[in-house]
This record gives sequence, C-alpha cells and structure tokens, in this order.
Amino acid sequence: MNIQKTIETKVKEGFLALYDVEIPSVEFQATRKEFDGDITVVVFPMLRFKKGNPVQIGTDLGNYIVDNVTEITNFNVVKGFLNLVIDDSYFIDFFNTIYKNATYGFTSPKADEKAVMVEYSSPNTNKPLHLGHVRNNLLGYSVAEIIKAAGKKVYKTQIINDRGIHICKSMLAWQKFGAGETPESTGLKGDKLVGNYYVKFDQEYKKEIAQLISKGKTEEDAKKEAPLLIEAQQMLLKWEAGDEDVVKLWQTMNTWVYSGFDITYNNLGVNFDNLYYESNTYLLGKDVVAQGLEKGVFYKKEDGSVWCDLTDDGLDEKIVLRSDGTAVYMTQDIGTAIQRVKDYADVGGMVYTVGNEQDYHFQVLFLILKKLGFDWAKQLHHLSYGMVDLPSGKMKSREGTVVDADDLMVEMTTTAKEISEELGKLDGYSDEEKNELYKTIGLGALKYFILKVDPKKRILFDPKSSVDFQGNTGPFIQYTYARIQSIIRKADFDYSNPVSIELHEKEKELLKQLEVYPDIIQQAASNYSPAVIANYTYDLVKEFNSFYQNVSILGEENKNKKIFRVQLASKVADTIKSAFSLLGIKVPKRM
Repeated sequence: MNIQKTIETKVKEGFLALYDVEIPSVEFQATRKEFDGDITVVVFPMLRFKKGNPVQIGTDLGNYIVDNVTEITNFNVVKGFLNLVIDDSYFIDFFNTIYKNATYGFTSPKADEKAVMVEYSSPNTNKPLHLGHVRNNLLGYSVAEIIKAAGKKVYKTQIINDRGIHICKSMLAWQKFGAGETPESTGLKGDKLVGNYYVKFDQEYKKEIAQLISKGKTEEDAKKEAPLLIEAQQMLLKWEAGDEDVVKLWQTMNTWVYSGFDITYNNLGVNFDNLYYESNTYLLGKDVVAQGLEKGVFYKKEDGSVWCDLTDDGLDEKIVLRSDGTAVYMTQDIGTAIQRVKDYADVGGMVYTVGNEQDYHFQVLFLILKKLGFDWAKQLHHLSYGMVDLPSGKMKSREGTVVDADDLMVEMTTTAKEISEELGKLDGYSDEEKNELYKTIGLGALKYFILKVDPKKRILFDPKSSVDFQGNTGPFIQYTYARIQSIIRKADFDYSNPVSIELHEKEKELLKQLEVYPDIIQQAASNYSPAVIANYTYDLVKEFNSFYQNVSILGEENKNKKIFRVQLASKVADTIKSAFSLLGIKVPKRM
C-alpha cells in the first residue's frame, strides 16, 4: 500500500473516530512549495459531512494521523489544507524497492483479463501517408503501448481502404498516362508513384470539366459527365465483377503501395499485429442486418432500404443497407467489429483511432452494436483527435498539397542536424553516429510535439520550434537523459548497494515525482492520452534539472550521499527511457 492509500484509510478512520461520521473519499493535492509538507489533505470537501472550522478539523485529523501513521512525522494546517510531512525513511525504503526494478510502473496482464484491439493508421491505397496519418499512427501506437503497460494484452491493427472509386482513379490515371512506369523504373517509393497518379487524375478531370462548361454544360452536369470519371466508375464496376485485367492491375498497384507504406511505418517506428483489408470486409455485416431485422433492431422502408431508428437515443435514423441491397460503410464497420472478435476470441474491447470528423459515425456504430446485444460493445472507444495544421494552411491530397510523412521525417532530421551543428556539441562523433543522433532527435521532436497535446485538440505544427533544446520539447528531455548518462559514465565507484541518508529537499521532490509514475501510466491508459505520459516526463525532467543545479552529485564528499545521488539520477534516466518508450521515442546516450 502506498503512502497516499495509507493516509486515505487513516483519514477516514480518524474522521469516524473523532466525529462518528463516515466520509466516502479523501481529496489530495501536492503541497505548495511555500509550505512545509509532502502531501496535502484538502479539508473543505469534508465540511459537507461535518460542519465546523476547517482549521480545527484539519488539526484534529493531523494529530490523529501523526499518532497512527508511523511514516508521518509532523503536520501543519493552512486554512482548509492539512499539510503532512513524510519521514525520509519512507522515501528511502520506496526507492530501494524500485531502484533495480527494470519494469517499474508497468503492470503484468492477468491471465483472465480480456484483450484490447487498437486500430490506427487505416490509410487509402491511392496515396502516401501524410502529416495527418503521422498523428494518427503516433497516437494509436502510443495508446496501444500505454494500455499494454497498464496491464492488458493488446492487438494493434488497421483496416486498409484498398477499394472504391478513389483507388480506381489512381489506377485509371496510371493506365492512361503512366507509360508503364514502375517504382523500379522511376526510383520512387510505390505509394508516392501511385499518389502522383491520384493527383494526375484530378488535374485531367478538371480540364475535362472546364471543356464541358465551355460547351454550355452546368458545372454540376460537367462534373457528372466528364469522361474520365465515367471511366473510373466503369472500372469500379469491373473490379466488383472480378474482371481479370482490372483485378490484376489493382493487385499490382496495391503491392507497390504496401511496400512504400512498410518503409514509412518502419521509419516512423510503428508496427501492427494484424491487418484487415476493405476488399475482404466490405461485404461483411449484411448477414447481421438480416438478423437485426428479425430482432427488431432494424426496420425496412418501402423502397427496400434498411434503417436503424436511433431518435429515442438522441441521434438520427441511420441507413445500414441500400434499397438495391448493397452495404454502406456502417454495415461494413458493424461486420468488421464482429469479425475481429471471432478472429481473436480474447478481445473484449476496441479502440478506434480516427479523426474527430467521424465522431457521429462512431456514436452510431457503438450504439447499434449494443442494440444487437454484443457485451463487448460496452468496451468500445473512439480515440477522436483534432487535425494537424501547418502555418501554410489545410492539406488536400487530390491537389497534391499534403505534407508527405516521409518528407516530414527527413525535414525533422535535417532541422535536428542544423541546430545540433549550431550548438557544436558533437566533437568526437563519427558521421554514422551523427546521422543516427540527428534521426533520433528529429523524430523525438516530431513525436513529442504531437503527443504532448491532448488528442482532442487541434495542432498547429511548426517543425523548427519542435526541435528546441529548451522548454517542453522532446530534445530537451533527450538531452537531460544524455546528461545523466554522462554522470553515470563518470561514476567510477560501486553504487549498486542500497544506502540510508538524510534526504535533501530536492531529492525528496524527485522521489515524489518517481513515486507517481505507476499511477500516471494507469491514468494515461484510462484517458487514452499519451499527453499524460509526455507531460509527466517533462515535469520529471524539470525536477531533475532543479536537483542537478542545487545538489552536488559526483562532487559530494559524503560517500553514502554520493552513492544515493548517482542511484537516484540513474533511476530518473530509466524512468525517462521507460516513459519515452510508451511514446515510441528513443533516447540517446550522448548528445
């Protein structure tokens, strides 16, 4: 039992003993810097259960806790705040239990615990991954790692949108204008090559629209009657009918794209346990609709279309089957969710990492699955996130104005190189070491900048300001880690065994920060928020730097104090590395 839980138990016990009143909970906060104490009990909420002077109630409880909790040595009351002083021995004992624990903060999954499937990325095979996909991938991967660290088995997955009119547009444009070029003949990544033809289609399509308008067509009619669009629509019908030539071209171009995606995912440092393809799932769900009709979950309109009436739930009516019997996206998503639970029997919940423009879609999806009677539908979560903007404005794939994910990673590495060279800190590094370090810093800056922001918030991404060695940035935290590694390399004495010392207040503050790490992981998991981990790590680093500036480590004359301070610095470094691993960020040993 940690000290906060012990205090909570004794406060409740003391309140009952002193006033013959039970209180349901105890509110805590960190003790303000200007007051003596390590943890503060907030008295004001207790006044709902016992009227009285908050200072007197705090004093009564303080005396009771000092008498009944050996780790609490003193207290003071400021207005309605009971500040408790925790004995050094508690922090020393705590530290000695975690110092050599390589997985400190992480929880092992229970044998009977249901797994969670986390979906992210889910790109279209008509274009390369862009900045929006970067946020999606970083969020999904990090949330999966955090949930795993919090004690659940996790499957990482994506559904690849590999069919539809947008895919046929790239295929048709390549067929008409590509002159047989391939990734090998052009030296382009496959996803880039295919993406170029998606842009090419849009360019040629606009020319046709302009020609039709010049001949007297309305813009609306011109868009529908443009020969290129009609050809793409016909190609889609051929694909759905299994036309051999169209399917072969589709397979070839998708293979190019997947090879390109793999390179991007590898460079970004994300991975997946399994993949689903829309070409395999777009017919799923139709049988479920038939079953839902029998149960009365759905109803059929006069034109034969099938709907779900969600008006009693504050939503709208939602179509799940067209009048011609074809599925809509909702049908497919219903079927895919059910299929995933069939494929992975231990899955008891899912997290969908999808932008906030799909909030309503997931509200409807989750509600329909609940109405269909699936227990696991109560454990579905939409990890909704805001867009990523650039100073130059909004991105548009079909117009070729997106920020390519690969180009962005190269730019981040280049920016890290420029800033590192300006600072002149790389004497003695080989070119290979330098390049690896630039990549580590650049990607760390990108990932941290995106993940430190609450997922729901929109981001204005500025590559230059993200690679800053000061402030709440990835490089600042990485630099602190590297600084600690330098201290450890210089520690030419045995610091492996536990010691007992009287703590400096800066050591105590650092230990308090380390103590909350397991709770931070649980909090981040329950909120599906890597920002909780990112900002905790920044707070830990700030606390370490304050310690470093105020307390001598290797220059300390007292042997036990010197040993303890190296141990403490080492554990802080381990925790930085551990927390950053949950964000998918590497830490360099030297900077």
